[in-house]
This record gives sequence, structure tokens and C-alpha cells, in this order.
Amino acid sequence: MKHLTRREKEKEMRDAGRLPNGQSLTEKFPVLTYGPTPRFNPESWDLRVFGEVAAEKRWTWEEFLQLPTGQMTVDIHCVTRWSKFDTSWEGVMFKDFLRQLDLKPTARYVIAHCEYGYTTNLPLEIMDDDDVMLAYKYEGKFLHEPELMEHGGPLRTVVPKRYFWKSAKFLRALEFSPVDKPGFWEQGGYHNDGDFWQEERFQRRGFF
Repeated sequence: MKHLTRREKEKEMRDAGRLPNGQSLTEKFPVLTYGPTPRFNPESWDLRVFGEVAAEKRWTWEEFLQLPTGQMTVDIHCVTRWSKFDTSWEGVMFKDFLRQLDLKPTARYVIAHCEYGYTTNLPLEIMDDDDVMLAYKYEGKFLHEPELMEHGGPLRTVVPKRYFWKSAKFLRALEFSPVDKPGFWEQGGYHNDGDFWQEERFQRRGFF
């Protein structure tokens, strides 16, 4: 079988309708993070849920690992114009996670709160999709392993239908809100929705 070059693979993905406009295929996994990579202590780490829920909840690391597990293989697309195909993830599907909660009818948006105060926002209807995950493994390895921690360990969201900055790294809390709350990059000029098929990169012309 012929070994395809990167350019040949890129053309194959474009011809298949999998490569959005303005993107280039990468075989690496670039690291783009605001702030340092945190340290992970499984004894003190927890995930908090608050806001428009009947009762605030928390999970320790061991408790979170006991939740129903899902797997998926998806393409990811970064606003900085790289695309990586057929990435494999394991964790808790967001739909399954919602079954652990008693949401109020007023819950409309999900605000991901991460280490060092970073946040990003999406409507609940986007997060409540079949392919959205709270991921703790990538390609069969835990994200908190040293070689993967910089990719968002121990837990991150993966939202394949949006630019990858909407997939929050180093997740520590999920807020369910009745109103939208633009996050770090959204306040800095990135598009609030981030649909890569629509090339929703920035809010205003001339930002970059």
C-alpha cells in the first residue's frame, strides 16, 4: 500500500469534505495553551457543577472515573488553521453526564471553568450533542500522563463541531447559566460560536 504524503492526505480529506476552508492537515498535535500546565493531584482534584441545577455537586477523581464510559473517534480543527483527523478519545459522554444532574428549566448555557480562571462558553443545545465528551484519555492513554498533560489533563471537554478552543483544557467546573457568558478568548475577540464550517474565527475584522 502506498504511503501518502501529508499533502496527499490533506487533498484526500478535502475531497472527502472533511477539511474546512482555511485549514491544513497536521500529523502532529500542536500545543496552544494560555498559561502554564497545571499539576495534577488525584487526592485533591475535583469537578464541580453549579448554577442552574437543583443542587450543586462535586466528584472526586475516583468518583468521576466510576461514571459511564464512552469512546469516540473525531476530527478536530483549531482556529489557528490546523486540522487533525481521526483522533480517539475516552471519557464520559456529556449526554450521560447530564443524567447525573437535575437541571433547572432556566439552564441555557454551559460555561466551562478551568485552571487559572480560564473559561469558555457554549449553548446547552450544542453541548448536549451525541459527540460531546468530558475526556480523560487520548489514544488510549490518560491525559494526566506527563507526555499528554499539556493537552488538557486530567479532564477536558471535546466538542468536535466547534473550533478546538471551545474544547476546554484543564477542566475544573461546569456552570449552567440562564444567560451567555463569553469566555477568555471570546472576550478577546474570538467568535462567540466558533463554527469552523462557517469560518467563525473572530468577532471583528482586523483582529489578526
